[in-house]
Amino acid sequence: MLDELDHQIVAALQVDGRAPWVRIARALGEQERTVSRRGRRLLSTGEVQVTGMTLPAAGAVVGIHCEPGRIRVTGRALAGRADTIYSHALTGHLDVVAHASCPPERIERLVLDELPAVPGVREAFVWPVLRYVRTVHQWRPGLLSPDAEALLLEDSCQPDELHIGSLDDLDRTERTIVEALQQDARRSYEELARLTGLSEATLRRRLDRMRRSGRLLIRAVVDPVALGYPAKAFLWVRTKPADVQTVADSLERAPFVRYATRIAGDHQFVVEVAAATMEELDSITTGTGWSTALTGVDVSVITTTFKRSGLEPATS
Repeated sequence: MLDELDHQIVAALQVDGRAPWVRIARALGEQERTVSRRGRRLLSTGEVQVTGMTLPAAGAVVGIHCEPGRIRVTGRALAGRADTIYSHALTGHLDVVAHASCPPERIERLVLDELPAVPGVREAFVWPVLRYVRTVHQWRPGLLSPDAEALLLEDSCQPDELHIGSLDDLDRTERTIVEALQQDARRSYEELARLTGLSEATLRRRLDRMRRSGRLLIRAVVDPVALGYPAKAFLWVRTKPADVQTVADSLERAPFVRYATRIAGDHQFVVEVAAATMEELDSITTGTGWSTALTGVDVSVITTTFKRSGLEPATS
C-alpha cells in the first residue's frame, strides 16, 4: 500500500515526469534522500511508469463483445497492438474497450479486417474520435498543495496547448527521442545524447523544445487504485447538440475526469473517471453541474486493465 508521501511523489511525477528528485523533495518539503529512495522504489516495482509519447492525430474508440470466456484473451490481444493506447475489460454493455490510433483512411481496414481477426471477438464497434477533450496527461488528482505544484511547474516545460500529431510529424532525431522515452521517460540526458548522436547540450535544448511545443508528452502512468481511487469507470454520455460545448467545457475542468473524447456515434462523449467510492461515482453522474445538460449516461465499471497510456502494466 502506498502512503501519503508515496502519493505526493506520484502526483509530483504527474506534473513533471522528468523532475529531478531534489526538485521534488524541495517542492514537498522532504529530504532528498527519502524522496529519491521512495521514488526509485515506486519506479522499480512498476507501480509507477513514466513514459514519453505523442498525442495521435486521429483515433477511434473500439468496443468489443467477446466470445464466452475470452475477455482476457481479447483484451490482451488489443493491448499487444502497437497502435493501442489503452485496453480495459468492463462491466455493462461491452466486454472490452480500447483506443486505437487510426487515421480516417485506415478505418475500413480496422473495421473489416483487423478487428474480426482479433482472438475472441464476437462483435466489434468503432467510434471515430472527433476531438480530444481531455487526456490522462492532464489529470491531477489533487494530492499536492498549490505551492508544491507551482514549484514543480516552474521548470517543467509544460506546453501552452496540446499538439495533435504523430511520429510521422517528427524528424528522425525527434522520433528516436520519443521511442527512447516510451519505456522509460526518466532516462538521463547523457544516455539520450548517446542514442541520438547529439551533444548533451543540444539534446537538452531539443527535448525541452519538443515538450514546450506539446509534441512530446511525459506521463506518469499509475493505476488510480494506488492513489486511493478504486472506483474506475467509463461513462457513455448523451447530450443535445446545443449542449455539446457546455458538457465539453465541464469535462475539461472536472477533477474526476481522466480522459474524455468527443466521438461519432449514438453517444456524444466517452469519458474515463476515477472516484474514491462507488457512492462518489454515482454522484459524478447525477449530482454535478454538468449533469443537467445530459440526456443520458451509461456507466461501465473497469474490472481489469490490460494497457494504459501506451504501456502494459508491469504487474498484472
